[in-house]
Amino acid sequence: MSQLTPEGQQIINAIAQRYHFSVDAVLSMLQSVQNGNGSMAQFSHPEFGGSGQWMRGGMTMIGDMFNNGLKNSVSNLCQELSTLLANQTAIWQPPTIQSQGHGQNVSLFAASAGGNWWPQGLMNPNSTGSQNHIRYAYFASIRRLAIEANGHVTLYDTLDHQIGGFSQQQSGGSSVTFNSQYGMVDVQNLPVISIDNVAVTPSGNTANLPPLPTAPAQTAQEGDIFAAIEKLAGLRDKGIVSDAEFSSKKAELLSRL
Repeated sequence: MSQLTPEGQQIINAIAQRYHFSVDAVLSMLQSVQNGNGSMAQFSHPEFGGSGQWMRGGMTMIGDMFNNGLKNSVSNLCQELSTLLANQTAIWQPPTIQSQGHGQNVSLFAASAGGNWWPQGLMNPNSTGSQNHIRYAYFASIRRLAIEANGHVTLYDTLDHQIGGFSQQQSGGSSVTFNSQYGMVDVQNLPVISIDNVAVTPSGNTANLPPLPTAPAQTAQEGDIFAAIEKLAGLRDKGIVSDAEFSSKKAELLSRL
């Protein structure tokens, strides 16, 4: 974690005293909120009831789930630390970076070694993480989740899920799950938007659709009857049989159907 400036140390000390947490606990939470880009945090500290999660907007989960007082304190602490980071208050020591330029802004957050690996046009994610050669980037405002696994980047639609944390199944597979207001959700249940920047459209497979109804096949007997009626009509037109004879024979043939 970056070193605090004297002013930053004073701010953290004051926050710790106000919330009745130790400075170490507040620094730990500050790191967690920073890792979540100020919008979410996954933390683990005994003063916060063990492991827990926080998301800006109301969702807070702590290990001591029935301790509502602690839950409110953790939620308010995370919100204040998020605001502190968003305001870019001078709490960090500037990084020692040699630069030949002058007057250039230096980011307080180190970029990932591989750069922006997610699809272009998604701007900055709300949170990122990696584990066992799998990386994820979550974009809450546009409801998108990018996951890189096995050399391929898949972009998902997160629908109305309010995601509070990611984890990888311990079975050795590449399945990723996340917590939302609906509980634990497998990423594979989300709609796929694109794979390696190639848009994915819903499959038009109709193999499992029931066959369309078809008209019953015409029997040989029916064909003979209709052919006989056509011949009778021709004889009537030539005057060989009368209209009465044609009508009588036609009725007889049709009665056999």
